[in-house]
Amino acid sequence: MQRVLAVQAQDLRAARLAIRARTRGVTAAEVDRLLADGSLVVGWLLRGTLHLVLAEDYRWLLTLTAPTRLATNRRRLGQEGVSPDDAERAVATVELALTESGPLTRGELATLLAAEGIRTEGQAMHHLLVLAALRGVAVLGPPRDDRQTFVLARDWLGPPKPVDRDAAVAELGRRYLAAHAPATPADLARWSGLPLYDTRRLPAGSLGPPPAVPPPPRLLGAFDPYLLGWKDRSFAVPAEHAHRVHPGGGVLRAIAAVDGEAAGTWARRGGRIEIEPFSLLRPGDERALAAEAEDIRRFEVG
Repeated sequence: MQRVLAVQAQDLRAARLAIRARTRGVTAAEVDRLLADGSLVVGWLLRGTLHLVLAEDYRWLLTLTAPTRLATNRRRLGQEGVSPDDAERAVATVELALTESGPLTRGELATLLAAEGIRTEGQAMHHLLVLAALRGVAVLGPPRDDRQTFVLARDWLGPPKPVDRDAAVAELGRRYLAAHAPATPADLARWSGLPLYDTRRLPAGSLGPPPAVPPPPRLLGAFDPYLLGWKDRSFAVPAEHAHRVHPGGGVLRAIAAVDGEAAGTWARRGGRIEIEPFSLLRPGDERALAAEAEDIRRFEVG
């Protein structure tokens, strides 16, 4: 996580798989323990999408990205019939409830807001929770009976500290390039959701050389960072197969990558991992991907 910085996490199972693909010997249970003790945190960060990050990186990333999301959040709440006054009351109610009784689930918080006469139907509750997170009041906490809870950010992460925005932009660029070079300021803007004004401040020559040796065959989960880190993903997904990897509607399927390119997709069926290659695989690559499937099983049950 130190190197990759952030992993898209609206599908937590897929986020765990992204960690597996970049580590050795780690298990899903160990990732869950880090989520339970607050070492890893999930929040609405880059592009306004849920991302998994180290706790130490959460606040400075939120400071960078929240301002670009607040206007969108305000508009969406208005579309859902939530007035600005009710939105403010909702954040205050969430803060008080988490202070007195947290962690609380979305359903429990929705009940409290509805009792205050605040609209929670449709997507209103989702956007109210996003607002509480963008304000630095709430953060996603440990699951309870497979339901996500919310906790008070200052309890979970400690008291906030001042963030130097220029230093944070520089850190974002450094960490992004460590995992994604070669890349451009436009790539960083697409990945982070920040304006080009910020990402163009990367130092000259910082975009890095392409890797000399292609990565080994890998089974990557849905929404893997390898497919989300650049504005143009054609280097990783051949154009003739693009519709099979990202068919639309925000879907980004799990892929089998060979020599750094999507060579097929994969899915679980009947408890088995089945790979659907786009063309005939070389025997060595087929064996390597079979070993990857075994490692996924080890990761999830270990």
